[in-house]
Amino acid sequence: LPSCVDNRPLKFEEWEAFRPATIFVSATPGPWELSQSGGVFAEQLVRPTGLLDPPVLVRPTQHQVDDLLNECRQVVAKGQRVLVTTLTKKMAEALTDYMTEVGLKVRYIHSDVETLERIEIIRDLRLGVYDILVGINLLREGLDIPECGLVAILDADKEGYLRSRTSLIQTIGRAARNVDGRAILYADVMTGSMKAAIDETNRRRAKQEDYNRQHNITPETVRKNISDVLGRVDEGAEAPPSSLLSDGQWAGKDVAKTIKALEKKMLDAASNLEFETAARLRDDIKRLEAMDLGIAPVLAKKHAEKTSQKNQLLRTQKSGTKSRQN
Repeated sequence: LPSCVDNRPLKFEEWEAFRPATIFVSATPGPWELSQSGGVFAEQLVRPTGLLDPPVLVRPTQHQVDDLLNECRQVVAKGQRVLVTTLTKKMAEALTDYMTEVGLKVRYIHSDVETLERIEIIRDLRLGVYDILVGINLLREGLDIPECGLVAILDADKEGYLRSRTSLIQTIGRAARNVDGRAILYADVMTGSMKAAIDETNRRRAKQEDYNRQHNITPETVRKNISDVLGRVDEGAEAPPSSLLSDGQWAGKDVAKTIKALEKKMLDAASNLEFETAARLRDDIKRLEAMDLGIAPVLAKKHAEKTSQKNQLLRTQKSGTKSRQN
């Protein structure tokens, strides 16, 4: 093979020549996948809960922030959550600061926020610590939030990767976990991507409504437990530190070096989106730190809580500093 001679991976065209019979699975198949399947595909549009794709509203960008604030207050009053997507980090941070000033509980999330902190923010959003989450690329966060009653897309008419047909369909779909879910696109011009996304959403919604009517199904909001992946760290602190030594893997080892090695593994796991593995490693780190400090299990939990409070205070101070600079 040429790739062997050149000592390189196969090019896409070379891989395609060797590709066996293939099943493509996608929520939003692209033109290439559809062309390869000859236009023959099966759709899974009906949900077990009977939920419909959310209705989509288009509103002008003039006074979009004021309109958004009004919508947020209405949604929050119902005990629901709001997802807002912006185009830039600066816009996300500025909007978060402004919403905080007017009394809303809001956080932002983007690439500068550490992976484990992102998980914590999403968990806190579901728990009601925050009511609104502002982000740029909310698609990559794996957001599955049944409490979400509104998805707002600012500057939806700015064509680009995050405002393409596929991205818009997927972002709008974040509101499809709640029976009252809606999506609002703020735009002055109806772009091709917007029209295609709205048409596709309406097409799916019509089929879902027809199916529900035929089978007498009443849509119900998804019920999903809030998995406290990070919370297991504190719970783990209650376990006796000797549990780490049960298999002898830590016996006779330098605790400081072991903690450092585990921290590297934890960060690698988080970077690879292996969050549960990262959480388990973090459990081990906390227990080892407790052992190294000679802290009893209950005190170890309090130590973890104080550390968490300190980190939260530092994040608040950092946010306040950015606000004053702006």
